Amino acid sequence: MGTSVTFKRPDGKEAHGYLANAAQGNAPGVVVIQEWWGLSEQIKGLTDRFALAGFDALAPDLYNGVVVPYHDTEAANKEMSSLDFIDATTQTVRGAALYLGRNGAKVGLTGFCMGGAVTIIGACKIPELGAAVAFYGIPPDEAARPGEVKIPLQGHFASRDDWCTPALVDGFESGLKAAGKPAEFYRYEADHAFVNEQRAAVHDREAAELAWGRAADFFHKHLG
Repeated sequence: MGTSVTFKRPDGKEAHGYLANAAQGNAPGVVVIQEWWGLSEQIKGLTDRFALAGFDALAPDLYNGVVVPYHDTEAANKEMSSLDFIDATTQTVRGAALYLGRNGAKVGLTGFCMGGAVTIIGACKIPELGAAVAFYGIPPDEAARPGEVKIPLQGHFASRDDWCTPALVDGFESGLKAAGKPAEFYRYEADHAFVNEQRAAVHDREAAELAWGRAADFFHKHLG
């Protein structure tokens, strides 16, 4: 459904990604951020789904073509650990947001796992965004603090998550409330990465569909 595109980062460097356009013109935009596996076919499928829901959707490739097989967590961790999260967010992800918003459209940001953490960093550091939806990812304090969030934020988290743990989620949500930030967090009786239908061991269709509906409604509310 979508196509490969090249776009400019604010620093002038080129970045690449997967773009799926909505059927109608003047659609709002959603930037979609990958899991730690890379810009997989599953993430492209979610990008297509946002297009079908009425958004122009762009998934930037933060690993420059590298896609890690699902079984190789060591390689995925190596790729994620070598990523400069601030540069990726303020340059590549912001470039994607600028690309989608070049004709005046409102733009949101969403991401999964590693991309969820990038989404929250973006909610703090990308001025062109109108809303953000993070899936089971929260950045470390040095990258983004709750009080720095500048836009409406929605979060989806798993109760059986040993990476983005319930305690981590509770702490960040408490910080958002203390800072008076507009945010809504949802918890699901599920495992980390429950939206990923390609990973049968963790996928939870009921939770995934509930989260998807909430995310799409949230973006339509804030982006149009």
